[in-house]
Amino acid sequence: MTDADVKKVLDETRTLMEKAVDHFDYELSKIRAGRATPAMLEGIEVEAYGSRSPLNQMANISTPDAKTITVQAWDTSLLQAIERGIMMANIGLTPQNDGKIIRLNVPPLSEERRKDLVKQAKGEAENARVSVRNIRREANEKIKKLAKDGLPEDAAKKAETDIQNITNDYTNKVEKHVEVKEKEIMTV
Repeated sequence: MTDADVKKVLDETRTLMEKAVDHFDYELSKIRAGRATPAMLEGIEVEAYGSRSPLNQMANISTPDAKTITVQAWDTSLLQAIERGIMMANIGLTPQNDGKIIRLNVPPLSEERRKDLVKQAKGEAENARVSVRNIRREANEKIKKLAKDGLPEDAAKKAETDIQNITNDYTNKVEKHVEVKEKEIMTV
């Protein structure tokens, strides 16, 4: 067993933890913080031309200000279908169709709703920390297997220390991201 094998395990660990934090960021982006974002309409499908298509493939979605989302269909004959799709998605926003563009006004969040969203963000953070810890456990098992196959004990101990340091780095990243999201949610 060589240092190259240990380096491979450490690199895989970093890559997997990076993916876990990226997924956590994606999940956080779906939590509505009272600010309008195009991500709020992600996943909405619209019935048009006899099939269902994602909204973002039929229209330009933008946010002219922090409280408004605009949906500009590439084909204005689809505005009513888009409006129906948004209503059926049940995202808590009522579309206003003026014949050219659909506007969605994002209402301000109540204090209670803000606290619920913070809890949801913290739940996502815990899921991310669990993922990072599972990746650490798997990496440590790989190092133990390498040690069984002839990796020197001091090299194995150093690798386990390196894995713990990587884990701490990514756990801290999760903490920083959830703190930023909590501030964003609680800002009125």
